[in-house]
Amino acid sequence: MGSRKCGGCLSGLLIPLALWSIIVNILLYFPNGQTSYASSNKLTNYVWYFEGICFSGVMMLIVAAVLLVLENDNNCKCCQSESCSKKYMTLLSMIFSSLGIAFSGYCLVISALGLVQGPYCRTLDGWEYAFEGTAGRFLTDSSIWIQCLEPAHVVEWNIILFSILIALSGLQVIVCLIRVVTQLSKILCGNYSVIIQVSQ
Repeated sequence: MGSRKCGGCLSGLLIPLALWSIIVNILLYFPNGQTSYASSNKLTNYVWYFEGICFSGVMMLIVAAVLLVLENDNNCKCCQSESCSKKYMTLLSMIFSSLGIAFSGYCLVISALGLVQGPYCRTLDGWEYAFEGTAGRFLTDSSIWIQCLEPAHVVEWNIILFSILIALSGLQVIVCLIRVVTQLSKILCGNYSVIIQVSQ
């Protein structure tokens, strides 16, 4: 009972994390609140991968909703035996938790790549990725951020928002990983052993 409540809390935690991921990803399209850069496609290419909106956002909301339904004691039985039903609910929970790891992991990787690449901005040489060749060293050297003339403060904007996305998706990975380990332990070591059921 306690593990079920804990699982429900973990699943519920995914919802605000997903909502914040959507909000942060949307903000990346509007440096300093300006819409002109998105309409003219003058944004870093990694924001168009929809990592926070789709994968760490909408898809994770679906995963969280399914997991919450599976944690409900009143969910539909998939077979005649109650113990059989619990086994398959545990399997489904592990599968959707694994999908959650894949979705949030995608957001984590893309956000990290976007952070290291740096923003697409206007320099003295025109619009370009001013820090693409620095392998992320510009992150610790704020003196070279002035190379980006437009949008204003776009370097700080990208660093902060991509870092938040990395943190949010990282937490989602951890939550889903805990759920996978918990459900796997139930299947292999607990009362829900599918192997025992098959052998019988």
